[in-house]
Amino acid sequence: MDYQLIEDQQSLNKLCEQLNKATVLAIDTEFVRTRTLYAKLGLLQVCDGTNLALIDPLAIDDLSPFWELLTNANITKVLHACSEDLEVFLTSGNCKPVNLIDSQIMMSFLGHGLSIGYAAMVEHYTGIELDKSESRTDWTKRPLTTKQLAYASADVDHLFALYPKLLAELSDTGFLEYAQLESQAMIDKKFTPIDENTLYLNIKMNWRLNPKQLNILKYLASWRFQQAKVRDLPIGFVAKDHTLMALAQSNPASVSAMLSLEGVENQDVRHKGKAMLAVLNQANKAEISTYPEKISRLDEYPGYKQIFKKLKAFLIVAAERKGLTIENVASKKQINQFLTWQFDLNDARASDDKVDLLTSWRYELFGEALLAFADQGY
Repeated sequence: MDYQLIEDQQSLNKLCEQLNKATVLAIDTEFVRTRTLYAKLGLLQVCDGTNLALIDPLAIDDLSPFWELLTNANITKVLHACSEDLEVFLTSGNCKPVNLIDSQIMMSFLGHGLSIGYAAMVEHYTGIELDKSESRTDWTKRPLTTKQLAYASADVDHLFALYPKLLAELSDTGFLEYAQLESQAMIDKKFTPIDENTLYLNIKMNWRLNPKQLNILKYLASWRFQQAKVRDLPIGFVAKDHTLMALAQSNPASVSAMLSLEGVENQDVRHKGKAMLAVLNQANKAEISTYPEKISRLDEYPGYKQIFKKLKAFLIVAAERKGLTIENVASKKQINQFLTWQFDLNDARASDDKVDLLTSWRYELFGEALLAFADQGY
């Protein structure tokens, strides 16, 4: 399908009036994120079967007519592998989509694995091999070439054409609702505000630290994220994980002492040493009663490896009985999440609603049997 390039407000408004009458929209984004925390939106692509438009967000001041399409519950929005697209919608438009389904998730419930790419999906159904040579384009650079625009238009052209086929196949399997719920879960996760006080839990080897050291790491991780937001930098550009770990372990009293620590990135200290020292001083003033508890490692729990194997085997059988694969039902991370909850490590029992295997369609399919199996001691 031929595309139209939208580069002014009037054209966008007119386009969105037409798209507002659609029942299905295929959508994609092109963006750049190499040296920034937030993705820089370079292009929006949309197709309703009649109109295929490429919207230039750098040329248009007000994109609200497009964001309103995303929140129109009467229009199904289909995107492929949309995790990063959702971040763009959040940061560029503060827009949480409604009635969105991810075609990659749909494909996973049709037995194609969890990470099938868009080009592979198109080739599977059509035999067409898409040209991906423009995938590394700087989408914020102008002017965009005809080849770049054609590449971008293909991302929604084929997606719109394939969606009815995906929908029909998935409806036949009975898994359409699960794909919808998984898509919604991804949206909800992306739009859940980040708790800066828990960012230290994402840093590797944090289990090595005692409560006082964990408190320092918590302060440093929160500070680093605040800096990244203010300066729009990847968090690793502010300070590396191993720098924060070394500072938390040693609690140095001066910038010069920081430079002598094993594991510290010298560049981090040169650029942020004084700021990090101030954070250490602040952390050292915290009440002991506010320190995090020492982190318990799941793999040190007695019998963990055997329990994991038995639980995975149970889930494989449970999945097969429903015509699903273990990849759809439970990843290693999700199994570990359940075991952490079951063993109540790190106060995990306080968050039942965050255990994937005990919520939504997974609980409906096998939740009670899973809990019974666990209560029997595997």
